[in-house]
Amino acid sequence: MILGALAIVAAAIMLGFSTIHSDAPHAHRALSGILAAAGASLLWGTMYIPYRKAYISGMNPLSFVTVFTIGELGTCFALVLAFDGGTSAAVFHSPETKHLLFWLFLGGFAWVIGDLFQQFATKYLGIGRAIPLSNTNQLWGLAWGALVFGELAHSDWPHRLLVLFGSLVMIAGAVAVSTAVATEREHTSTNSALLRECSRYGLDYGRVLAALSGSSHTNPNDSRDRRGWWDYAILTVAAGTFVYLGLNARVPALTMDFAWVWILAAVLGATVLVAGGRLWKTTRFS
Repeated sequence: MILGALAIVAAAIMLGFSTIHSDAPHAHRALSGILAAAGASLLWGTMYIPYRKAYISGMNPLSFVTVFTIGELGTCFALVLAFDGGTSAAVFHSPETKHLLFWLFLGGFAWVIGDLFQQFATKYLGIGRAIPLSNTNQLWGLAWGALVFGELAHSDWPHRLLVLFGSLVMIAGAVAVSTAVATEREHTSTNSALLRECSRYGLDYGRVLAALSGSSHTNPNDSRDRRGWWDYAILTVAAGTFVYLGLNARVPALTMDFAWVWILAAVLGATVLVAGGRLWKTTRFS
């Protein structure tokens, strides 16, 4: 587990340094950018506190991601109002930004789908396994950057070798983490934590244990499992927002290799269908 996680971190650093080019406009600040990214990762690490609290009680990842996303949108909205001119901010009125919002929201939608898979992995595998594995998404970022946008087209061989070896090391680290088997002591400590949390918050231990094992499926006769009106309200508002923004969107002028766009999109789509189908069959997204 530890060696695999360290390999993924080392690979991420290698991929980071592979983007440094002496002829880039801000090449002299590349190290500052890497340090800023490292600082961001330390702050993001605090997310695992609510992760742990939520899933040790058997919380559904769909609920967690919904609250998480609404919180992020609300925070960004409040920051715009506080620091970017309030209701007069350019994002609300500028014709130059209005047609871009759809693509930003679409990127957020793709992020949420990926985050849902990460949350289910965190619930059923634990933070120590799921988070290192999900951070291999850097390989997908590399694929899009190199193959679709041609960001490495003019790189020299040292930079390309860094990308190649960084990718191989990350894959090796992911294999190491994914093949690490939980010991009996780990299962015992998890069970002790479940008992402690259920006792503290008055939770049903059997129900929580079933939820963590993926065997707790929705029961239409249980009032606790019925959909509330707010579920449909959230879906309606979200769909309406996308329709409104889509009507005002324009295709951005980006230079892309569309052959690779379709290839990567097909691979990602197939992955979502296969992984989502397996998850539904096993857990009913519980």
